[in-house]
Amino acid sequence: MTFGILAVSIVFMLIGMAVQYRLKSKFKEYSQVPTTSGMSGAEIAQKMLRDNGIYDVNVTDVEGSLTDHYNPTNKTVNLSTEVYNGRSVAAAAVAAHECGHAVQHATAYSMLQLRSKIVPAVQISSNLSQWIILAGIGFMGFGNGNPTILLVGIILFAVTTLFTVITLPVEFDASARALKWLDSTNITSHTEHAQAKDALKWAALTYVVAALASLATLVQYIMIYQGRSRD
Repeated sequence: MTFGILAVSIVFMLIGMAVQYRLKSKFKEYSQVPTTSGMSGAEIAQKMLRDNGIYDVNVTDVEGSLTDHYNPTNKTVNLSTEVYNGRSVAAAAVAAHECGHAVQHATAYSMLQLRSKIVPAVQISSNLSQWIILAGIGFMGFGNGNPTILLVGIILFAVTTLFTVITLPVEFDASARALKWLDSTNITSHTEHAQAKDALKWAALTYVVAALASLATLVQYIMIYQGRSRD
């Protein structure tokens, strides 16, 4: 069974790498396509925030590639330099998507609120679950392991899995808000809108792969626990 977990991990790791490669390829491709509006990512972000009545969120420039994110703690839309200064379809899509999260925050979107509430628990579970599971299975040199310890580890891992699952509607909703706004403001043309949608689709798939991988691993851990409990 432990071989099965390794196999599943390898399979999803390879799938994840393939999706990441495709995402970077799409981002690079659409970074070469200028938008009809000619607006930069920063300008698009600021306009989307204003159009949604949000005036207490700052748009900042951060280092790195694909490091774009919204921080609800200090209310900042953080855009990578390429997106912040970019005037491309990719920059427009990413900037609008991150502002989609700011709109979720401002409108108290339920799934975002739920995800935020479990962040402290996830920070603990992500650090401890694997070590406790390994000890429970018996990889730490304690004979056949301990089903009770294994169960504790599984519960902690389940919290992390729950987080990856909750993240899916949050990400899909942010993209939907972004695409709807881009279309309504004519910042992107019909063709550019389809390209922005394609770019965001591949970004979303990275979260889908992560969630499926976590769910598959959780199921295998539960099966191991059931087997140990019957021994």
